Amino acid sequence: MHWIGETFTSDAGWSHLERLVDIAPRMAGSDGERAAAEATRDALSEAGARDARLAEFDIHGWTRGTSSIDADGTEQDCIALPRSPSGSVEGPLVDLGYGLPEDFEAADLDGAVVLCRSDVPEWFDRFMHRREKYYRAVQAGAAAFVFSNHVPGCLPPTGSVGTEASPVGEIPAVGVSREVGARLARRFEGEPVTVSVDAENDDATSQNVHAELGPETDERVLLTSHVDGHDISEGAMDNGAGTAMVVEVARALAARERDPDAPDLGTRVEFVTFGAEEVGLLGSGHLAGAVDPDSVRTVVNLDGVCRGRTLEVTAHGSDTLVDAARTVAADLDHPMDVRPDHVPHSDHWPFVARGVPGYMVAGSADESGRGWGHTHADTLDKLEARTLREGAILVAELVAEVAGRSVPRLDTEEVAATLERTHEDEAMRVTGDWPFDQ
Repeated sequence: MHWIGETFTSDAGWSHLERLVDIAPRMAGSDGERAAAEATRDALSEAGARDARLAEFDIHGWTRGTSSIDADGTEQDCIALPRSPSGSVEGPLVDLGYGLPEDFEAADLDGAVVLCRSDVPEWFDRFMHRREKYYRAVQAGAAAFVFSNHVPGCLPPTGSVGTEASPVGEIPAVGVSREVGARLARRFEGEPVTVSVDAENDDATSQNVHAELGPETDERVLLTSHVDGHDISEGAMDNGAGTAMVVEVARALAARERDPDAPDLGTRVEFVTFGAEEVGLLGSGHLAGAVDPDSVRTVVNLDGVCRGRTLEVTAHGSDTLVDAARTVAADLDHPMDVRPDHVPHSDHWPFVARGVPGYMVAGSADESGRGWGHTHADTLDKLEARTLREGAILVAELVAEVAGRSVPRLDTEEVAATLERTHEDEAMRVTGDWPFDQ
């Protein structure tokens, strides 16, 4: 088909990725995030999508100041975790290693400075998000939280704390590199350390970007990403690449509509690049709460898509979506790692929690955790234009496939039961993100 060749030689997505990484920072609520959203709106319009526009919403803004860890007169390098409160606290350092639930239960953490790694051991039965470890520390009475990267390279990790009900966390929180974390645990376990954070909290505005292609149907397929990033890096993989791929897919679908050998899209496709994902899925939560869930056939969310050449496609318990992804992989003779699992993180989740069938699409990688993501090292040089183009071809065909299918709604009681069987509900209850008792 002609559109495939055009996509494999297109510079639209990669050029937009270069544009995004040169806008810094893209922190939620910042001028940089606004500039990136405006650039994405214009790129979608240039790609052939119609009615490209911004939709604003209010958020709680957070601006990074200084932070420090003082241990026996030494200053250990750290960065504040977004939405950490300001303050300076002292307490004995307690190293919980991986910070598994049993580690929290076994330790006396009242008034302590809790140190946890960013990964979990291979034998553990689920992923533990940063926010779960933070709020377990809060519930245990800790005075501060120190989040240590497991990836070597002197790279302190970032990532937000806070909840929808209380946007600012309850205790100061900082990220430290693997090397600093190991030093703290070796030299200062049980010793008093002081964690200090200075940050500004204020009212701010974020925005989602919308554009459309295909027939004017009431129902639509959402192709989504998030345009915001953290203020410590270019945010190339997380998630400049996802937004760039949305632009490339829009160009590909516009070309596909002109291709006489390609079937018509059966359903309207709406492209949405969300704001404020990194501080609590605020943009996607805003849209998911404003639309009729029955008006969304499927959400296809791109987050971290260029991390590896093989796309990891998670279908959230939908047999129809599993079959659609496998059909695309077979038709294009290209591998895709298709999983029926649930991933209760990123911008598909506010829709899936309301019964909307959804994909989480990422790049498959050998290493655990985020890799370079959420660190200074998330930069453009790690990515390849070929990977973006190949992924865009697969995603364009996947969107077209689900646009032409009837996709049954998810049973939210079944989703909740699955999360309980896999113990994912434990984390969501700790962080206040469990939506199924409402």
